[in-house]
Amino acid sequence: MSGLLKAVFKKLIKKGRLEVVYPDKRREIYGDQNAKDSAAVEILTQETCLRLLVNPGLAFGEGYMDETIKPINCSIYDVLNVILQNDLAEGHYVEKIASVLRFGKRFWSQLNSLKTSQKNVAHHYDLNGALYSLFLDEDRQYSCAYFRTGNETLDEAQLAKKRHIAAKLKLDQPGLEVLDIGCGWGGMALFLAKEFDVHVTGITLSQEQLQAAKERAKKAGLEHKVCFELRDYRLVEKKFDRIVSVGMFEHVGVNYYVEFFKDINKILKPDGVMLLHSIGRSDGPGSTNPWINKYIFPGGYSPSLSEVFASVEKSGLWVTDCEILRLHYAKTLRLWHDRVKEEKEKIIQMYDERFYRMFDFYLSASELSFYYHNHMNFQLQISPSIDALPMTRDYMFEVEGKLDS
Repeated sequence: MSGLLKAVFKKLIKKGRLEVVYPDKRREIYGDQNAKDSAAVEILTQETCLRLLVNPGLAFGEGYMDETIKPINCSIYDVLNVILQNDLAEGHYVEKIASVLRFGKRFWSQLNSLKTSQKNVAHHYDLNGALYSLFLDEDRQYSCAYFRTGNETLDEAQLAKKRHIAAKLKLDQPGLEVLDIGCGWGGMALFLAKEFDVHVTGITLSQEQLQAAKERAKKAGLEHKVCFELRDYRLVEKKFDRIVSVGMFEHVGVNYYVEFFKDINKILKPDGVMLLHSIGRSDGPGSTNPWINKYIFPGGYSPSLSEVFASVEKSGLWVTDCEILRLHYAKTLRLWHDRVKEEKEKIIQMYDERFYRMFDFYLSASELSFYYHNHMNFQLQISPSIDALPMTRDYMFEVEGKLDS
């Protein structure tokens, strides 16, 4: 098996320098010998070699978790930094076939029914809340932050994200009813209720997040302006003036995009405004990495803009503004990862070493995907009406400026 895997690495690694130690202790060096980016890794078993040949997208992460793949005098981030610079599908024939098959069956793997959606959300978001408090900002914003200069702290950038989104919602009238779809631990809902004279309903499928959000609203004295519910967006019937959704659309499922926007049209008032913030991809429709799908976000998918716009077109809604955030999430993930590494011992005590390696791999691979695999974030401002919003973006800058002052 080592011989076949050597041939794969030889074809795959064209950028960067990667040294591989095989189970028989033989060493091979691949790629550019003088490359700035270099790493070394040991593969300890022939079984792991076989799995890397058959299903590399899943096997590499699992090998690191199980310690049958070990970085040598470097981190898993360094190893992935070399590997992900290269085109895995072009360098690995089996992976090329597997990616085609994953794309073909993605409609089945993303059948996020009401029951399945709650199960998938619980897989990741119902982890011990103390875990997230170790690496997220004080407000527990588990989504892409907004960096104006790139020098902001995590808390500063997450606050800037909330202000940026609030400005796009145009909360210019007292008493507006706002729906927060996928409200997380309640940070966005509480921010909007505190900074604007609006009433916010936050919905989530996570029991842990729901309880935490309710406790936060009570502690902040905002129970009269904010309420949180365990509810799927498909079961909302009330009409709202504004809708915000941050980091939830990735869990909708490609089969449900048209239905999602039609549901938004039903519950958004004729002159209403929605702000949708999501991870996306700039290189067209694709599929979810099998390791991410199994261990981190089952049923999740980062859509291309072509998929999203095509679905909006069928809903009767207008996309009134679109902004692409290119490297903001890479920066966010780097700051999260730094904190996770600082809190390594606490995380191991909370779970175990294998769980820590899973999170280490997840944050490393996710950050690098924004550099090398055409991932980005997008914000869509949406309305049923062509004239619900001003002709230019000036009002956004004015509101954001007032919030910053």
